[in-house]
Amino acid sequence: MSANLHGILTALIAPFAHDGSLDEAGLKNLVERSIAGGVNGLVTCGSTGEFSAMTHEERKRVVEVVVQAAAGRVPVVAQTGATTAREAIELTRHAEQVGADVVMIVTPYYEPISVEETVDYLKTVSASVSVPVMLYNIPPATGINLDPELVERLVDEIPNVRYIKDSSGNMEQALQLIHNLGDKIETYIGWDVLTLAGLLEGAAGIVAGAANVVPRELANVYAAVRDNDLAKARQLWNEVYPVIDGLLTEPFIPAIKAALKIQGQDFGEPRLPIHPASKETSARIQGLLEQLSDHAAPVNS
Repeated sequence: MSANLHGILTALIAPFAHDGSLDEAGLKNLVERSIAGGVNGLVTCGSTGEFSAMTHEERKRVVEVVVQAAAGRVPVVAQTGATTAREAIELTRHAEQVGADVVMIVTPYYEPISVEETVDYLKTVSASVSVPVMLYNIPPATGINLDPELVERLVDEIPNVRYIKDSSGNMEQALQLIHNLGDKIETYIGWDVLTLAGLLEGAAGIVAGAANVVPRELANVYAAVRDNDLAKARQLWNEVYPVIDGLLTEPFIPAIKAALKIQGQDFGEPRLPIHPASKETSARIQGLLEQLSDHAAPVNS
């Protein structure tokens, strides 16, 4: 397992200019914001990053910009799954070529496929590169759940599968991955409200869309758990939890972009068909952000 990939990984949003084009300057600023906040890594072109709303060329460019902006300071994970293996191989090889440290592969998210088709797809795409692979389990979007039994099979049959991002929201399943398969694969929780629970149970880290908004607060929670200061971890988590819960109770992408705008960081609106957050939603998020403590201690990296 890699000692380099760990902790809080920001699931980066995709900044768009007001004409709808990719905002590369905004993406670089977003990378700097996360790194300055003390996160341990970056994930690009995930669900929070609106990858399904972008062309393949845009997805490639996003990975290039993020890798260049990160400049080796933290690992970059590039989500390269697609609706066909051929497309996924193209994106995965590109991510490896431009310097992504890990590729994250989601199973096809439109046409329902069987377990055997899922295994064949993941084997084929993973074999096209030599970098480590993170499985991306998000059953509400893909229609198939990478349960612990299937994950164990995939790890045994695909040499470069090292990690899984579990976005099932199922803590029982996450516990089985962490405790029963911890010697074979590192589990990253992809459900932000399970941050403290996942870390306390031994998850390698959290892939958090909320880290776009509260990077330092989440990094501080991870640092406290790492340092075995559980009282501090719970205090910090209690402070930031209402914000994260508030973001998740709204449509997530517009809520994050609205929160960033409230913080003075305008990264544009989501692409259609997703609508921007309403004035009422923005007002609720602003109230939560105003209540958030700003006295968290700096992260010791």
